[in-house]
Amino acid sequence: MQLTKHIEQGSIIFFTQSPDAISISENKHYRWLAFNDVIQSVMLRRKPYQLTLPHQTAMMLPLLFFRPDNVVELGLGGGNIGRFLTNLNAKISFSSVECNQIVIDCFHRYFNPEKSPLFITNSRSEIWLKEQKSLQIDWLICDIYQDQLINFKQIIDHLELLTAIISPTTCLSINLPDSTDEEVNLCLTVLQQLLTDHHITYFHIPNYLNIIIQIVPNHWNIFRSLKRNINSYLPNRTFLHWRKYWPKGIKLLKNK
Repeated sequence: MQLTKHIEQGSIIFFTQSPDAISISENKHYRWLAFNDVIQSVMLRRKPYQLTLPHQTAMMLPLLFFRPDNVVELGLGGGNIGRFLTNLNAKISFSSVECNQIVIDCFHRYFNPEKSPLFITNSRSEIWLKEQKSLQIDWLICDIYQDQLINFKQIIDHLELLTAIISPTTCLSINLPDSTDEEVNLCLTVLQQLLTDHHITYFHIPNYLNIIIQIVPNHWNIFRSLKRNINSYLPNRTFLHWRKYWPKGIKLLKNK
């Protein structure tokens, strides 16, 4: 049965009328988190570590090319990325920055059945980023819920904070959910101007409103790494399946 059919047959197990109207629903197979009736995360109950939504696979595509030891995620949601990475390899140190304490509490209660070792900081991402003079990590993942009140200045300010703290060797992945073409083009233009030590590739997710932007270091030998599984934590079967997705991305050409 398709995932969309599954989530039509669930019952609500948690609800709070906060500004984001957070709800958690479940059925025999899945449990999912929604903000204002928009599904953010879906967990397969018998395999909590498994990715369930297409944009999550697109977010994880840099795993084709490197073996990260330290990963920071901005925006916890239902914890899909954290569960996946900590299950993939026990060496990965994973931290999440989440502004909503209710979301953190819901994660611990409903979305971490295997007690994945995630370190969670309760803070707004922009405040946390401003507190970091530099960020010595392998991978920064930005997957923050955006309301309709966000404006262009906020987008630019956030991108400037993100790019200011990453090093030339850090990978940056950004999920833009339900963004207009104008917003996406703005983000790509700003990133291209701010990050001269990285390649930028973005992905349209079919049948979804997500745009995934992957910013990877210039020194990565992407084409060589795609040929064989030599720099990845991914099992070979997963690697061979995922590597066909990378060429579907749209690469931004560098400004002359």
